[in-house]
Amino acid sequence: MSVMSSGDFRTTRTYETFSFLPPLSQDEIYDQIVYIINQGWTPALEHEAPQNASEHYWGMWKLPFFGMRNPDQVLAELEECKRAYPDHLIRMVGYDNYTQCKGHEFVVYRPRGL
Repeated sequence: MSVMSSGDFRTTRTYETFSFLPPLSQDEIYDQIVYIINQGWTPALEHEAPQNASEHYWGMWKLPFFGMRNPDQVLAELEECKRAYPDHLIRMVGYDNYTQCKGHEFVVYRPRGL
């Protein structure tokens, strides 16, 4: 029996820390968006086809949502991104303008079958 077939973390493609957990519910996604906003970070969405997701940077959905403080607006953008790219993975990002890096990121949408 190979190590890869033993059912450990290496048998499942992961994209960030939350990938080791069951998929987040809508309420949990909402809470994470609130967390990003409460940290003073800028929410943004990135997307990529699953077969390319580990090979390069993900494309950005529009620009980061500078000044957007309403989680419902961020969720509306997420829904619009899902409609435009139903076969892509979508990741929520919180950009920290002080440290000039990502403060938080997690996959919020996986196409059916992934």
